[in-house]
Amino acid sequence: MPKPIASQGGSEAEKRRFISGVVEGFYGRPWTMEQRTDLFRREQKWGLNTYLYAPKDDYKHRMYWRDLYTPQEAEQLKALISAAKQHDVEFIYAISPGLDITFSSSREVATLKRKLDQVLGFGCSSFSLLFDDIETEMCPADRKTFSSFAHAQVSVTNEVYLHLGEPDTFLFCPTDYCAAFCTPNVSQSSYLQTVGEKLLPGVDVLWTGPKVVSHIISVASIEEVSWVLRRPPVIWDNIHANDYDPQRLFLGPYKDRPVELIPKLRGVLTNPNCEFYPNFVAVHTLATWCRSGAGGAGGAGGARDVDMSEEGPGQESSFCPQRALTLALTDWLQEFLTNDQAGGLRPPSRTLKKDSSDDEPMQTEAGDPVHVPGPGENPLYTAEPLTLEDLVLLAELFYLPYEHGPRARTMLEELDWLKNHSQPAGLGEDKQTAEWNSRADRFDNMCGAVVQMFNRLSNAPNRSILYDLYNYICDIKSGVGLARAYVKTLGGRGRPSAQLMNNDPEPWGFRGGLSGEFQRMLPCHGNRDLFRQPPMTTVYSIRPYCPQDQAEVQKVCREMQRDGEGKIPPSAQPELLSDGLSAGRLPPSPQCGYILEDEGGVCGYVLGLTDAKAAGTQRALSESVQGDFPSLVTMQLRPRVSDPAPAHRMISSLLASLKTSGSRGVFCEVRHDDRRMLDFFAKTGSFAPLKTAALPPGVVAMGTKL
Repeated sequence: MPKPIASQGGSEAEKRRFISGVVEGFYGRPWTMEQRTDLFRREQKWGLNTYLYAPKDDYKHRMYWRDLYTPQEAEQLKALISAAKQHDVEFIYAISPGLDITFSSSREVATLKRKLDQVLGFGCSSFSLLFDDIETEMCPADRKTFSSFAHAQVSVTNEVYLHLGEPDTFLFCPTDYCAAFCTPNVSQSSYLQTVGEKLLPGVDVLWTGPKVVSHIISVASIEEVSWVLRRPPVIWDNIHANDYDPQRLFLGPYKDRPVELIPKLRGVLTNPNCEFYPNFVAVHTLATWCRSGAGGAGGAGGARDVDMSEEGPGQESSFCPQRALTLALTDWLQEFLTNDQAGGLRPPSRTLKKDSSDDEPMQTEAGDPVHVPGPGENPLYTAEPLTLEDLVLLAELFYLPYEHGPRARTMLEELDWLKNHSQPAGLGEDKQTAEWNSRADRFDNMCGAVVQMFNRLSNAPNRSILYDLYNYICDIKSGVGLARAYVKTLGGRGRPSAQLMNNDPEPWGFRGGLSGEFQRMLPCHGNRDLFRQPPMTTVYSIRPYCPQDQAEVQKVCREMQRDGEGKIPPSAQPELLSDGLSAGRLPPSPQCGYILEDEGGVCGYVLGLTDAKAAGTQRALSESVQGDFPSLVTMQLRPRVSDPAPAHRMISSLLASLKTSGSRGVFCEVRHDDRRMLDFFAKTGSFAPLKTAALPPGVVAMGTKL
């Protein structure tokens, strides 16, 4: 396996500062020049150093990339680049020509150079070429010139990089920018191999992790892609991006990226929510994360020496997401309480009395005389000030793509319990009823806290932040209100709500829209809910293999060879060493076979040989591979096995048996087109690709030491 040209721990990389900051790379309305300048101020204050300009809906960044900027547009960009410099933020100008560029055309490349030369004249010295989210089919002219799509992209990137004088910062975004896009996997991706081999060493590569929106980014995954790319990547992190779902906002902390990643990366850029002001938490907690790696060689702490003693994220030897979130929300509260003049001055004492519908308190005109209540009249409603606890609740309701915050999870669990344990009213008070009533009161209090948070947010002086949040907090308040009314109805504490189980509800009583109706008609709608109800579970059993299972194992094997998605005919498929096990020609070693069953019968199997060579497999692997990985395993699962947990338990049981038998290591062979099993073995966290010349075309070998 080739060695990286440079890594963050190497002397060459240590001379380059760790890239840390924000990429404006989402789909939707771009941020304003004023907001970007405000971002630079925050970045400087918190110790971040980079801004990547890549808004997808800037026509001249992507769709009309050939067009030069007008004099008015040029002045705006000059001012923005100048503002970044004033705040010690590196401004990286990105251009995305991949939608329609002809890579082999010298005229097209010259047009690209001319566009970047114009931006160079604005005072920008750092650049990026993006080839993400484009079609991978080359035009006939490019096919005649380049051996592959990666070759075409790298050729143009290198030429532009040299034309610009080899800038200190030049980023390249590949089309296969995450592990999920790599075929057959990261280590064997011909696309990434070409990028690693041919891209000039001064060009850095952007990478989003295992997926487009990655739940976890592990050290092992970064080490793997770094080997292929021959350089540490810059993470383009979409964990707070929300441009794919207009109903979601992410206010949770930067997390599930260990700080041990920092010395292994060239940098991290967060691509956050489309709405500018709610990104306070995303950027603030990223800064805290970066500062946590200050002690590592080549780590983020080398980015800038910053005084964090007041409002910025503190320097910590380890990173705690919850503590980072609290620090961010404490600082954000001060901005909420600062009047930004948007929508006019709003002294809290000028707010009318709140009615009983829990709607947003109405506002009075600033010029109206102050009303003084008379004897026996209702007192004036005084808006309660926003608190840190309100913001913590807000963040936990709008947490992260793969998890709800603690309070949101608790509310869902309580509602689920109350719904499933409700009893008809009037049966008298007993222990079960008392528990139900107690938990119903607890749920009602939690709902009340959401309404209170909404009211306080609605009266916060900073209207710019509120307007970015308003649609989201209105939506959650409405949903909580429906659930609250439903629980009261279950407990016989109120009349059935007019918004529940009504044939003619108000439009806010249901979640509508054509997209929602399409989704509800699909068979898997709700399968990815973070809180699933009813639970999407199947009962599986794992038992030892016996000779009577041979016919069923053969059946499963034939089905998967014949019916798998994108499969070639079985007769044309390459032979695997393990085919003899699945076909029954070779019996598995003692205690080295397991069967997976569900209510439909056998749905999977795993079989093993402690010594593949001694068992008489027909084809030999290289001596080095056989020495380290003497044992052979094979595994198949029917498509209806959607839960990976029982399959992991089954393979773990077999590996334990092989280790008990004295085996030092295990290998398996998988066909290239069996993407499901390739993905399964890759995600076990232990199996890794093996390099051996003895493999036939179309076969991947993977192994793990015991």
